[in-house]
Amino acid sequence: MFTDFGTPPQAPHTRQLVEQRLEDRRETNGVAETLTVEWRGTQRHIEVIDVPLTTLAYNPGTHRIRAQRSLDPERDATLTDDPWSQESQDYLRHLLTIRPSEPNKRDPDFEELKASLQLHKQNDPGLITRDGVIVNGNTRCAALHEIDPNSNMRVGVLPASCTWQDINDIEISLQLRPDRRRDYSYINRLLAIEEQRVHLNRELPVIAAKFHTNVRSCERDLWVLAQLRDLIERSETTGGPTLRLMDLERSQEKLAELYRAYIKESSKNKDKADLLKEARLAAIVLDFSKTDVRYIDHDFQTRYLNRELTDEMKDSEEAAPATVSIPGLGRSVAAPGADVASARAITDKLIQAKAIESAGAAADIDQQLAASKLIGDYRRAFNEAIEVAGRDTRLKKKRLAAPDRITDACKDLDQSVTDIVTARGSASLDEGAFDDALSQLRQVLKKVVFEANRSIELPGEGLQWLSAAVEAK
Repeated sequence: MFTDFGTPPQAPHTRQLVEQRLEDRRETNGVAETLTVEWRGTQRHIEVIDVPLTTLAYNPGTHRIRAQRSLDPERDATLTDDPWSQESQDYLRHLLTIRPSEPNKRDPDFEELKASLQLHKQNDPGLITRDGVIVNGNTRCAALHEIDPNSNMRVGVLPASCTWQDINDIEISLQLRPDRRRDYSYINRLLAIEEQRVHLNRELPVIAAKFHTNVRSCERDLWVLAQLRDLIERSETTGGPTLRLMDLERSQEKLAELYRAYIKESSKNKDKADLLKEARLAAIVLDFSKTDVRYIDHDFQTRYLNRELTDEMKDSEEAAPATVSIPGLGRSVAAPGADVASARAITDKLIQAKAIESAGAAADIDQQLAASKLIGDYRRAFNEAIEVAGRDTRLKKKRLAAPDRITDACKDLDQSVTDIVTARGSASLDEGAFDDALSQLRQVLKKVVFEANRSIELPGEGLQWLSAAVEAK
């Protein structure tokens, strides 16, 4: 389930201030500003007021920075233990300003939002509880705080009966739609979908409707997140750093394509699908481009990569056990094949090295140098292998281009037979236009035969027939 964080220490004072300003608003002449939100399954209009930034508290449960919380484990632990402390609130404000895919840099979108607020003020109000917890507008509050920490923020105020479940539902309803100006990061969206499915036990059609997507997309996102969690678990070493979800923030499209390729291959052969998955995950960890990753198929390691690996890189791969036991049943089943185990060993080494590299100064200098060398060696090997695989793929496409076009033309000609029969029944066939089209077909077929005979030394039955049919020399 979601976490109930309670209320901030200053909640009584904030509640009194909010109630007073709501009362003042109602007594003011003219039309009061309102905000429409989805409240417990219905649309509800709530009043908008101005409140000082100093009375507001960042939402410790916001999905916007869920993955980024692992940036500093010590501060994250403090945030978990006491979300309303000044240190925790400062940490939340810092996370709202950084770039999700590069947490050591400021987020350009945040800077753009800050500049817009300086120039145009607030276009839309935020949303708070009566205790001052920000439900929508955490990033805007952080930007306004940098502009002037003593200023006010326009906010809609939720009903007094608002619970943490309401906060969770409303935030997703408002923030996780594709038309928002500053979207949630990819990983945080995956975490929000997982929370809905696993912790709140909601059905996929319900989740899909809430996130303005479809069930298959939700299934893909849950599968991708499961693979990322598996990578994190496999990156763990004794006393060493582990991979973090935010380290894979920039891999959205590559992971989506991996899902499609894996599901398609697994319907035919599970081992081949696992080989494809491990090789592509390794390439994703090495930060190859989406177009490069597409060249990796189930036979990538055996056909291309192994020839690029040095003996030292090959010798370090672990052999696969013949069987594995099923805990609690006292039975054993066949273990994955040696090829799959070899591919997993390579991926494991890379994600463990990636974890050390991502840890930066937190890792030992010798570990950093060794990890950097390993990643560099494997990247060079993958680069050479991908180049050859890509060349073969392009040649294969070129070889299949002409046959595919002939096949498509045959389908069109077959459809024309049906069209002729239909036209005959209604006496609507334009015989002159039909004869002209056949003459054009003959000229095209002559060109096809001429170029095919120049390219093929030993014509087959089909080309021999076509050559005779068009009387080509």
